[in-house]
Amino acid sequence: MKKILLIVIALVMTQIYLKANAADSSIKRHALAIYDSAKYKANYKKFSFVNPSAPKQGQLTRGGFGTFNSLNGFILQGNPASGIGLIYDTLTYHGPEEAFTEYGLLAKTLEIPRGDKIDWIIYHLHDSAKFSDGKPVTAKDVVFSFNLLMSKGQPLYRVYYGDVAKVEALDKHRVKFTFKHSNNKELHLILGQLPVLPQHYWKGKDFTKVSLDAPIGSGPYTIGEIKPGRSITYELNPNYWGKDLPVNRGRHNFAKVKYQYYRDLTILHEAFKSGAIDVKAENQASRWHNGYDFPALKQGKVIKKEFKQDRNQGMQAFAFNTRRDMFKDAKVRQALGLVFDFEWSNKNLFFGSYTRSESFFSNSELAATGKPTRAELKLLRPYKGKLPAEVWEAVPKQPRSDSAGGIRANIRQAISLLKEAGWELQNGKLVQKSTGKRMKFEILLVQKAFERIVNPYIKNLQRLGVDASVRLVDTTQYINRAQSFDFDMTIVSFAQSESPGNEQRNFWGSEAADKQGSRNFIGIKDPIIDEIIEGLINVSSRQELIAYCRVLDRILLAGHYLVPQWHIASDRVAYWNKLAHPSKSPASGVEFSSWWAK
Repeated sequence: MKKILLIVIALVMTQIYLKANAADSSIKRHALAIYDSAKYKANYKKFSFVNPSAPKQGQLTRGGFGTFNSLNGFILQGNPASGIGLIYDTLTYHGPEEAFTEYGLLAKTLEIPRGDKIDWIIYHLHDSAKFSDGKPVTAKDVVFSFNLLMSKGQPLYRVYYGDVAKVEALDKHRVKFTFKHSNNKELHLILGQLPVLPQHYWKGKDFTKVSLDAPIGSGPYTIGEIKPGRSITYELNPNYWGKDLPVNRGRHNFAKVKYQYYRDLTILHEAFKSGAIDVKAENQASRWHNGYDFPALKQGKVIKKEFKQDRNQGMQAFAFNTRRDMFKDAKVRQALGLVFDFEWSNKNLFFGSYTRSESFFSNSELAATGKPTRAELKLLRPYKGKLPAEVWEAVPKQPRSDSAGGIRANIRQAISLLKEAGWELQNGKLVQKSTGKRMKFEILLVQKAFERIVNPYIKNLQRLGVDASVRLVDTTQYINRAQSFDFDMTIVSFAQSESPGNEQRNFWGSEAADKQGSRNFIGIKDPIIDEIIEGLINVSSRQELIAYCRVLDRILLAGHYLVPQWHIASDRVAYWNKLAHPSKSPASGVEFSSWWAK
């Protein structure tokens, strides 16, 4: 008996020791930041960019462009309705005031190993978390959501979460992700952005099927009235489980949020002027300067405001599809880029509003400038002789003009490059000497407003003997063609965060080039770029991240994969005065979730 008692005591002591040891080997936090500590401490009450006293009332009507035929935004098929993310909560919420900090949302606490190596994370779910039908959100729902999105969701999930080795429900409210490697510094953060879907709803349903059946979610809104292809209304859930969380205080203030669709942007603008739409984020410079001179603005009923922001502007550009034979040579791509006259467009079309984009990380410390720094040279050295010479020099400026249409010097340089690449002018047409084929391509557009920008570029291309034309298609066609890489050239925007990482694989990685639905529209397949991306993902400091981003920037710019366009460091917003917003906006820009109805 005494022996049994000693064994029991030993086992109990061992368990106590193991639990204490486990506690010492891990850290539990309310939020996780990629490098520094979170701005808001564990006892925070709200974010600084919200009004915690904002009333929960009224309706916000926003404009949608094109049409929609699906309420599933997680798959390639169909056109998902705008705002569908309002019905879902994620494990964490990305703090818009910080480079990369995730605050607990569905997850109350986030547990990671102590030390520099992070090879797992445990999300501790709120006991009170519920789906909109009242059923609890469990760890099994998280496991189900991850596996479903990885197997049947858009390809970006497989690229984004590719370093996850295993996901398991430890109990009802704890879910653990184990990683293939311990040096991916952001994987534990981006996993927090995983939307959690209810297993009990999707079980037995075809997740890949386009449907307008209203799904169950866990977010602040539920789906209300649907007019297929025309409008969708979301209703604030009065029983939303997370409405009193600090992360949500002062947010989600409208009783209803409606998206009214228009197939033409001019008609959408007229709808705003008539009051059918409450708020409009304006991305057209000419309309911002000339399109708001109407009585309601003069009477103060409509407010027009530029909200300054300091976010990474990424890159908007004409993108070449290098899967096309005519665009495989970097000299050809460089030549065609030389005749885009930004200065003329900025003066005559944009009222001087824009800045030419010179980087894939515009308006950011991540952008390459001047000659490579010592840190950049260290990363570049292994590739000496394998990269274009200009990677080692000062970053070249984009071609300039006198803004009066004078681009003769650019044309001469372009013709010289084309000759070096095996093209020549024959009877005014650019022809490939080896095949006799003319250079002929389409620029695919989905917005008619871009024609006034593209047409001057086409005229300059014609001066080179290029037979270029515009192909304007509707939203559905554009999505299908872009996802299947069925275009010659199109206008693409590559949005970048303040802390780039795994998504770079989806933008420029070789594997993504062959995956329909990826963001590698250009079709880049370069083992050096792949290695730089992996290095970028696995950095251990902000300074190291900066060096990797600048090196990636240099290599991409030297490849002339696109024709850079422009950016602006403010958000242009017009809104009817029945809306109100906090006096402060986060550095990332306007946060409509913090607005309210007066």
